[in-house]
This record gives sequence, C-alpha cells and structure tokens, in this order.
Amino acid sequence: MNEAQDSEVFDSGKPLHATAYAGISIPMSDPFFFGYGSLVNRSTHAYPRAAKATVTGWAREWKKSKLRRVAFLTAVEAHGEEIDGLIAAVPGSDWVALDERERAYHRLPVRDIRHDHPPLPDIQIYRARADHIEEVGDHVLLQSYLDVVVQGYLREFGAEGADRFFATTHGWDMPICQDRADPVYPRHQQLTVEERDFVDDRLTRLGVVFTDRRP
Repeated sequence: MNEAQDSEVFDSGKPLHATAYAGISIPMSDPFFFGYGSLVNRSTHAYPRAAKATVTGWAREWKKSKLRRVAFLTAVEAHGEEIDGLIAAVPGSDWVALDERERAYHRLPVRDIRHDHPPLPDIQIYRARADHIEEVGDHVLLQSYLDVVVQGYLREFGAEGADRFFATTHGWDMPICQDRADPVYPRHQQLTVEERDFVDDRLTRLGVVFTDRRP
C-alpha cells in the first residue's frame, strides 16, 4: 500500500490516436490499471483518464501480510462475483511508480470489464503475491486506510456503491485499529462528517471489533 502521488511526465511522440489531458497528448495505447481500494480515491493519485468500471469474476478480501502487522486489501478470483472500481491510464507504459505503490502485488490482465472508455486493449489488476500472505498473526485493519477507500467509493458511486464495496469485500474478522485521530496510513484523507458517519455506521452493522493496538 505504498502509494505514488504523481504520474510520470512522458514523451508521447506522434501517436495516431491520442487524447488531450492537462495539455499533454496521451496515446490511446497507454495501458490502464483497475483500482478497487485506495486507488478509487482520486485524491491519492494523479493518473489521467480515470473512469468508473466494473470487473466480473473478482471480489476483494483482506489478507494478512508477512511484511507487517497490517492487513492489506487484495482482489481475488471469485466466479460469478463482480466489483466496482476506477480505471486510469499509466502514461508511457511506465509502471514503476505504481508497481512500487503496489509492491506486495502481482499485475494481471483483466478480461471481463465494463467501462465507458473506447475499447482499451490493456487493463491490469493487482492481486496480492502469495509469498507475501501470512495465514496467522495478530494483524489489524487500519481505519485510516479504510476511510480513504470508502471516501473514494462514496465520491464515485454514492452510498449504494459504497455499500456494494462492503458487501463484495471478505475478511472482516480482523480487528480495526482506531487510528483516525493519528493516522498510520501515509495517504490518509480528511473525511467530512457525513463520510465519517457512513463508515462508522457500516462497520457497526458488520459487527467488527475495534482496537487501540497500533501495528
């Protein structure tokens, strides 16, 4: 969950098909990523041509990490399920910054996806690396990270879409570290009162356990 803030500057050359973004000519052939967690929140990155999308055959799940005692969110193959998220371009096919942000993950091509862009030949999704997953341990979920994710879904998909996020995410049996006042997550965001109340209400409905223990 180490995350890059800015997209890379690149030389677009003279592509046959391009679109303008912030004064830059962006090739239509640029690959895209599908974000389903913090990358849905546009305040955490500056990747261009972002748009809402839905992938079929995937769900989300909280996994325990071998890297530290914080659980991370990953996409998992799930027949018959689907998840909403955000796609955005990776200018110049320069995956370095995003791969560093998602360094505990593998990138895989997405096959079954709906979005409003013209046809995109290359959309990739990040799935947790098996060698970084821990089966046991006293891991916690970070409230500061969850706040960022849910804020993104509220802004992109509204309350109904944010509810779908909770419904299509598995692994809520780990305690949640109450770090909102002193965030551990480096790209934490300030929530409105309404956003904060929404998150707290949905966690209460899930019956999650809260803890003051920090990772």
